[in-house]
Amino acid sequence: MFGILHVVLPVFLVTGAGYAAVRTGVFAPSAVDGLMVFTQTFAIPCLLFRAIADLDLGAVFDPRLLLSFYTGAVTTFVLGILGARRIFGRRPGEAVAIGFCALFSNLVLIGLPIMERAYGVDALAPSFAIISIHAPFCYLLGITVMEFARADGRGLVDTGRAVIRAMFRNALMIGLALGFVVNLGGIPVPATLRVAVDMLAGASLPAALFGLGGILTRYVIRASLAEAGMIAALSLLVHPAIAWMLARQVFGLPEEFVRAAVLAAAMAPGVNTYVFASMYGRAQAQAASAVLLATGLSIVTVSFWLVVLGGVL
Repeated sequence: MFGILHVVLPVFLVTGAGYAAVRTGVFAPSAVDGLMVFTQTFAIPCLLFRAIADLDLGAVFDPRLLLSFYTGAVTTFVLGILGARRIFGRRPGEAVAIGFCALFSNLVLIGLPIMERAYGVDALAPSFAIISIHAPFCYLLGITVMEFARADGRGLVDTGRAVIRAMFRNALMIGLALGFVVNLGGIPVPATLRVAVDMLAGASLPAALFGLGGILTRYVIRASLAEAGMIAALSLLVHPAIAWMLARQVFGLPEEFVRAAVLAAAMAPGVNTYVFASMYGRAQAQAASAVLLATGLSIVTVSFWLVVLGGVL
């Protein structure tokens, strides 16, 4: 058990340090904004570019791996919408925003550091396969369902344009796309450029975790605690349980693929869920509460899933 805590706690301690630094006034909120712009626009795109450019695509892009993760993601998305509608009486657009919280996991900021600490840097390849289509898949699904669900939704053509705009304005997507271009095209990366990319990539995750803690100070758990609890249960328990069942019991995937699918699925909702809710002006309080509550609870639930998976370094 000490080994599990040794894996999980440092990740959340860095996040907690960012939270405490902002709460006590040592680190200004404006500095958090600058830090997150650096990580989201420059450092993490370099990390994703390097990972995809160097990835053995044939070895890790196993449809069964992707099915294990994304079947669970879609299931929790649907259950989140149904729960919001049937249990909490939310309007269609609000229900989709709540469902999106259960759909979009924080794979990069928390998932990658925990995976690396638990199983080593060589175990990250299957995780990058999942991450490479995560944002496009989730935004495509979320925006499409939202546009058809809300009363003031756009038509099919405008919806397609909204999806494309969301993709091409996202620096993470640009980093992934360039990585695929280099990988598939066999394009050599000059050594000097490679060193620069490595320097930015090396700074990405610690800085992003610290910044995430600062961002979490802006969220509060309001009267939407019950809905946030539902989202947390779907994200932290239901999604990884489905991924575990499919990856191990149904598909019999290699252990490194099982670990990647389950740990990715076990992550709390990412800050992008609040961005999505704000984009449509629906269920922002529920999204903010879910991000804060689920991130806190994930200290316990991620530890549980690491025990289930076993073999921690």
